[in-house]
Formats: sequence, C-alpha cells, structure tokens
Amino acid sequence: MDQDELAEAIAKSGDEGSTTLDLSRKGLTTLPPEIGELTNLTWLDLSHNQLAA
Repeated sequence: MDQDELAEAIAKSGDEGSTTLDLSRKGLTTLPPEIGELTNLTWLDLSHNQLAA
C-alpha cells in the first residue's frame, strides 16, 4: 500500500465515522499523523508492520 492509498483509506474511515481500522500487513514503518484525526476509532490493528516506535 503506497502513501496515497493509505491516506485514502484513513480519510474514508474518517468520513464514514468508522470505529475500527485494520492497517495490518501494510508495510508501515511510521504511524501516519492522520490517524490522530480519527476521533471515533476504538480499535486499530497495526500488527505485522515494521513500526519501530
């Protein structure tokens, strides 16, 4: 998943008011700052990525 696709998925989740977001296995090395805008999230899956901190 490239950065544009990731941004689109996050924006769609925010627009829909989603409470869950699965970003597992997306090859992430950093947490996108847009995640902080998803105020309805109660569950976020970031497993199986390359996040270091």
